[in-house]
Amino acid sequence: MSEAKFAGTRLTGAEILWATLEGEGVREVFGYPGGAILPAYDALRKFPIRHILVRHEQGAVHMADGYARASGKVGVAVATSGPGATNMVTGIATAMMDSIPLLCVTGQVSSKVLGTDAFQEIDITGITLPVTKHNYLVTRAEDIAPVIREALLVARSGRPGPVLVDITKDAQQGSATYDFAASAPEPYRPHPMLRAEEDSVLKAAELIRSAKRPVILAGHGMIQSGARKQVLALAERLQIPVASTLLGLGGFPASHPLSLGMMGMHGEAWVNQAIQQSDLLIACGMRFDDRVTGSLATYAIYAKKIHIEIDPAEINKNVKVDVALIGDLAEVLETLLPHLAPREGESAWMREVNAMKGECSVRDIQNLPDTGHLYAAHVMNDLWHATHGKAIVVTDVGQHQMWEAQYYKHEDPRTLITSGGLGTMGFALPAAIGAKVACPEKEVWVIAGDGGFQMTAAELSTIAQENLDINIAVVNNGYLGMVRQWQEFFYEKNYESSPILSPDYVKLADAHGIPGVAVRTRGEVLPAVKAARERKGPFLINFLVEKEDSVYPMIAAGSALHEMIRRPGHNPLIETAQDV
Repeated sequence: MSEAKFAGTRLTGAEILWATLEGEGVREVFGYPGGAILPAYDALRKFPIRHILVRHEQGAVHMADGYARASGKVGVAVATSGPGATNMVTGIATAMMDSIPLLCVTGQVSSKVLGTDAFQEIDITGITLPVTKHNYLVTRAEDIAPVIREALLVARSGRPGPVLVDITKDAQQGSATYDFAASAPEPYRPHPMLRAEEDSVLKAAELIRSAKRPVILAGHGMIQSGARKQVLALAERLQIPVASTLLGLGGFPASHPLSLGMMGMHGEAWVNQAIQQSDLLIACGMRFDDRVTGSLATYAIYAKKIHIEIDPAEINKNVKVDVALIGDLAEVLETLLPHLAPREGESAWMREVNAMKGECSVRDIQNLPDTGHLYAAHVMNDLWHATHGKAIVVTDVGQHQMWEAQYYKHEDPRTLITSGGLGTMGFALPAAIGAKVACPEKEVWVIAGDGGFQMTAAELSTIAQENLDINIAVVNNGYLGMVRQWQEFFYEKNYESSPILSPDYVKLADAHGIPGVAVRTRGEVLPAVKAARERKGPFLINFLVEKEDSVYPMIAAGSALHEMIRRPGHNPLIETAQDV
């Protein structure tokens, strides 16, 4: 290891950067070279760190993001100054909104010309201040090791997030004595006030014991905390149904009898109804964002609310709560569970919730007759069956993202990777590269719309260069689908600028040496998926789906959670199914 090999020797700042990253366990980075970061790239050959060359710096950050989400480790992205750094901003903001631990390293012009508007100089620390957990400007070689180690600690501790370290070119070229051990940061110590107080724990336990219609809201924090065992114990001990946020899907197994599915704007109707009728919400690592709550004035007005959250800034920010339990979710639940005695048998509330589901046939499309139309829901359902729900699925943003959440049932944490808070189109393809690098033994699928896919399609070259075994499903409906849906519902079908021309994606893949196939009918879906799964290496499927299908249910902006727009009964996709 470099920390032992080079201890006490003089290294350039560039060498110290890589030695420190290696010492911290970093084995892969995603980046794009340029003038101000060239000293670091020149030194990289001396260290056993794999560098994945991206085609755009935004892609580098999305790759690091996908790597972090799939592995639970800190993802690392590297870029040069100026446009290289500014190209990273959208990816950094994506990670910030979803609490993803990243380290973004950028080169900067020499400290001697800082502030002179030198070539490719930009104040990237100033630009990214609102979208990073913390950032640093390093101008001396001796500061690189301690800053990098502290940055990694900040990124992964508490509520995770992206950290940027901007290193001037002369700091990379200068030299200093390398001492990995001496550069260790102070250990992370949560503020003593940021913990669940004993009286709050007891009050929460009493609310849970006395509740007749409780619902657990499982958010992304359940996955980040590794709190699956504790949430399962809470749900099973008291027979409490569990609803998931989009980013929480997979945290609680979809097949579990207490699992309700996704809540919110495009969540299941019975989930939203259960939340609105509940008398207690137990929010586990989620932030009550607007896509979850609908109108705050009408959100779960009959329910007491317990909020378990690691970030105190989220407490009472959107929804006023009765009890706040601040801290790591797994740790808080370990403190809470001993105060809760088990309940035997299915509760009357659970029977009522199950009755709300009815036959659930709106999501059971496996055996519906083939009408000759190919719907995105068919694709998601068949992909779920073909992969047995075990693949890592990386989605872009839009209609296909919601259909995936509805029809692909995730059993395990870190198997759905998607941009939630920022809703970043173009996320899926590069993020899937990061996920595959992090988990080379796992099956990885990209699900992207024709709009988002075109934003980062250049990363097909990265997949080809690295020969990554990634399967790509383009859900191609000829529109910016979610924009078109809003235009249909709220703008009198004025489809201004939402129809989008696509290239022939199979030919585009072929130009990169990637095989592919176009699918137009339901009967072609499974054979195409089978061909992709059997082939080692990348494969692309262009699914030419129904053009003007919409995601249901849908809650209009400003409407109550229970005021859902339901699927019209005449839609041939579900002409024999119950309209829920």
